[in-house]
Amino acid sequence: MRSVLTTVVLLLLIPAAVAAEVHEYRLDNGLEVIVKEDHRAPIVVSQVWYKVGASHEPGGVTGVSHALEHMMFKGTKSLAPGEFSRIIAANGGEENAFTSRDYTAYHQTLSADRLEVAFRLEADRMRNLTLSAEEFAKEIEVVKEERRLRTEDQPTALTYEQFSAVAYRSLPYANPVIGWMADLENMKVEDLVSWYRLWYAPNNAVLVVVGDVQPDKVLELAKRHFGPLQPETIPQQKARSEPRQRGVTRVTVRAPAREPYLIFGFKTPVVGTSDEVWEPYALEMLASVLDGGGSARFSRNLVRGREIAVSAGAGYSAFARFSGMFLVDGTPARGKDISALEAALLDEIAKVKSDLVSESELQRIANQVVAEKVYELDSVFSQAMQIGRLEAMDMNWRLADEYVDRIKQVTPEQVRAVARKYLNIDNMTLAVLDPLPLGESAASTTKGVGYGRH
Repeated sequence: MRSVLTTVVLLLLIPAAVAAEVHEYRLDNGLEVIVKEDHRAPIVVSQVWYKVGASHEPGGVTGVSHALEHMMFKGTKSLAPGEFSRIIAANGGEENAFTSRDYTAYHQTLSADRLEVAFRLEADRMRNLTLSAEEFAKEIEVVKEERRLRTEDQPTALTYEQFSAVAYRSLPYANPVIGWMADLENMKVEDLVSWYRLWYAPNNAVLVVVGDVQPDKVLELAKRHFGPLQPETIPQQKARSEPRQRGVTRVTVRAPAREPYLIFGFKTPVVGTSDEVWEPYALEMLASVLDGGGSARFSRNLVRGREIAVSAGAGYSAFARFSGMFLVDGTPARGKDISALEAALLDEIAKVKSDLVSESELQRIANQVVAEKVYELDSVFSQAMQIGRLEAMDMNWRLADEYVDRIKQVTPEQVRAVARKYLNIDNMTLAVLDPLPLGESAASTTKGVGYGRH
C-alpha cells in the first residue's frame, strides 16, 4: 500500500503550471516552433535544435557536426567571433550547445523580457555564419585536443569507442560523435561550409521556448526574426537497420589504465522500431531492475553481496533515431578476474531470463521513474529538453508525457520476454580493457589497440 500511496503523492506534487498546454506552430519557411508556459519564475529557456548529428555524417568527415557547433560561436556577417556569447552574458543570460549522434542543439537561459535577444542572435547565425578559414584553423585544434583529453587519454572512453566501432555493422552509430582523429586532421573549412548550408536551415530546425512567456508573443517574435530566413532542400533520410548478428564479437583494448574494465551490449529496438509497442519500455524496466540504485540487482548482488565488482551498471534508451544497444559495464573488485566479472554479470542476466521479476520490484522502479519525472518537470530547462530531443528525432514530444504511464504498464512477463528475446550471446558484442602500465608511450598504446571477431 505504501508504494501505491507514494506514487499518488508524487503525482500530486507536479505543479499545475508544469502541466500547461503546449502550443505548436510552423512558420511558412518550415521552422517548427513549440512554446510551453511556466510562470513560476520570470525566466525563459530558448533552444534551437537542428535535425543533424554524427549519425548523418558520411565517411571521411566524421566529427563535422561537432566541429560546426564550435564554429557557430566564431562570428557572422554582423557579429565578431565570441560576440554572441558576450551579448548573452551582458543580458544576464547563460548559453551553451551540444552535439549528439542524432541532433545538434543551442540553448540560452535568460530573463523572460530578454527572449528577443536570443531570437535575434540565433536567427542571425542560422543562415549568416562566416566560417572563416583562420578561425577554423584555430578551432579544429581545440576539437582535436578535446578528443585527446576526453577519449584517447580516458581508457574507459577509448574502450567504449572501440566497442561501438565493431558493435554496429551498418548503422552510423559506429562512428564517434567527436569524429575519428584522421578525419579531424584532414577536415577543411569547406567541409563545414557545405554541411552548414545543407542542414542549418529553418525547415530542418525546431525552436523550443519554455518559461514565463505568452505563446502569441513568442510566435510574433519568431516570425519577425526567423520568418525571413530561406529554407533549404533537406536530403531525404532512408530507413536503416542492423543486420542480424550471428555470434558474439569480442574486442580487446590495450591502453594505460589503473584497472581493467569491460562493457558489453546487445542490439535492441527503440520506440518506433520494435515489434511490439511495449518492448522499449520493458527494456527500460529491465535496465532498472539490474541497475536502478542501491537496491538494484547488480549493486545488491555483485558489488555488496559477492564483492566481485567495485562498479556494475546497465543502461538503455528507448528514444533514438536508429535502433541501439542494451549496455552493461563493470570494473572488477581488487583481486577479482575480469572473466569472473563477465560471468557474474551474465549470470544476473540469466536469472531475469528464467525467473519473473517480482511485482514489488517493478513497483519500486515505477516509483523512481515518477519521482524523476517530478524533478525533471521542476526544471524549465529539462522541460524544454524533453520536447526538443524528441522533436529533433522526428518523434512526437507527447511521448515524454506518455512515458510514465507506459512504464507503469510493464509487466513481469514483458520484462522476462525482452530479456529472452534480445539479451542473447549471439547478439552480444563485448570489449575488455586490458591495462598497460601507466606512463606507456603513445606509440605503444596505439599498437595495443585492436579488435577481433570470433
